[in-house]
Amino acid sequence: GGNVGRLTAISTAGSVLGTIAIGYFLLPLMPNSVTMYGTAAVLAALALAYFLAWSRRASSVAAVALVAAAGLAAGAWGLGTEHLRGTEVEELYRANSNFGLIQVAQLRSRPVRLYLTDYLIQNTYDASQGRSISMFTYMLEGLARAYTPELRRVLCIGMGVGIVPRELARAGASVDVVEINPAVVPVARRFFDLDPSAFHLYIQDGRYFLNRSRDTYDAVILDAFIGDSSPSHLMSREAFLAIRKVLGPDGVLVMNTFADVDPPNDFMAASLYRTLADVFPSVRVHGLHGGNVLFVASPRPSLSFLHEPEFSSVHPDALSDVRQAFGQLLQPVPTHGVLLTDDYNPVEFYDAANREKFRRTLALSMRSR
Repeated sequence: GGNVGRLTAISTAGSVLGTIAIGYFLLPLMPNSVTMYGTAAVLAALALAYFLAWSRRASSVAAVALVAAAGLAAGAWGLGTEHLRGTEVEELYRANSNFGLIQVAQLRSRPVRLYLTDYLIQNTYDASQGRSISMFTYMLEGLARAYTPELRRVLCIGMGVGIVPRELARAGASVDVVEINPAVVPVARRFFDLDPSAFHLYIQDGRYFLNRSRDTYDAVILDAFIGDSSPSHLMSREAFLAIRKVLGPDGVLVMNTFADVDPPNDFMAASLYRTLADVFPSVRVHGLHGGNVLFVASPRPSLSFLHEPEFSSVHPDALSDVRQAFGQLLQPVPTHGVLLTDDYNPVEFYDAANREKFRRTLALSMRSR
């Protein structure tokens, strides 16, 4: 009993120390692959040490040593070959952060830069023109302009590489930006022409900011992503109530998501639509089937374009998708979803298959470049 108790205590202490070391030291300071391969190497070394010290059979020792050596060799090969594969892409930057791996890559054939988190493309940027090539960047800004009488003050929750707030500020709006990951800022400055002095930047959680804000905005742009989806605590009735609190009477919320509006995979889109409609009198949905879906919600009793979309600044590579998304209203079926609350928000469970599909699509598009 005493031996079992001591072993349990040592195991518990190891679990606590391991969690602290991984969460606060290893993940922020080194790539996930190094952490995983290093942990595997330590475990293999401990097993080998045990057999060397206590095993009486040379065959057991030799077998364990062979397996450990093979595992370490495979890990070393993985570390040496883990990069953006494909002769058309050159990796310009890679670093771990508290919110995932950050990468910047550039096509060899043209000055197009890719911003990735955890190997998923989050934005594309034509460095020669200083313009995004991603449809959603034009939709976020354009929908806010189209549905709002005048954009004087804007709140952006989620900075990304800063293209949307940069363009809003250039057009004369006063822009507040809330970004949870401080590691993104120097990357955006270095590779995506970000000037943080153009807006007011707050490094904190979006929900925390909303709960404490006393300001009023003409538009709130919600473009916060962790990998392939928005955090669930920003997609609940309580979160949308906090957004409505900071919106003026004619203001709009514009929200970027990956969602499928077609049954039977429409749980997330239907739930978001149902939840937004519970908070806001009017909701519209723009986007492309199988791609970015953008929700527009407002305290106004009805939504319609107050200003016609303007496409002159849209990059030619994104123009067709932007035109189509502006002209196409999608209609989720609210009864296919549930009212999302802080207490009950099962989106991550029911939408897991869709997220896996989107993640696979994004990853494969990177491999094909």
